[in-house]
Amino acid sequence: MNLEQTPRPTEVIRVLLADDQALVRGALAALLNLEPDIEVVAQAGDGSNIVTLAREHRVQVALLDIQMPQVDGLAAASLLRESVPDCKVLIVTTFDRPGYLRAAFDAGASAFLVKDTPSAELAAAVRRVHSGAHLVDPSFAAQSLRHAPNPLTEREREILSHAQSGAPVAQIAVAVFLSVGTVRNHLSSAIGKIGAVNRIEAARLAHEQGWI
Repeated sequence: MNLEQTPRPTEVIRVLLADDQALVRGALAALLNLEPDIEVVAQAGDGSNIVTLAREHRVQVALLDIQMPQVDGLAAASLLRESVPDCKVLIVTTFDRPGYLRAAFDAGASAFLVKDTPSAELAAAVRRVHSGAHLVDPSFAAQSLRHAPNPLTEREREILSHAQSGAPVAQIAVAVFLSVGTVRNHLSSAIGKIGAVNRIEAARLAHEQGWI
């Protein structure tokens, strides 16, 4: 009985994995490397060097988590779209908030799956994305259709992101290089759009929806 590993076919899809959880990243790599036509050629703990890795390893499909330090998956997807347009992006995340789906495709992703997707389906998704298809987990797509799109402007999202920590308005103003009055106006607008009672609740609700 031959126990040697089955030879990979001539055409192998070169994959990059980016996830800040090393155990998750390793498990995904191990599962995908079992496939004869898929090879994980690069791994990263965040998206800060995603373009360099994609170019160096001639990556064809990048699997990106959303929430990562320094450069998150959405920002990394945008960087790849701009700098390595031939590299397809597949978002794989535990965060299935409806707002993330729209943001992912706006950033250039071709697919959006949650991490409890069976390994066989994940491998199939890699193949389909590589061939040019666009995919969304069916149950998540149905859920997303029931939610309104992100109503916040880019500046409102930025300011609410700072507000999540409970930072005072003056501190937020310094961080975003705006006057206190301008920050208050943006916060008031965001609070009204979301229907919250204050900036802390607005930030929490926006985060839960995946808008920030």
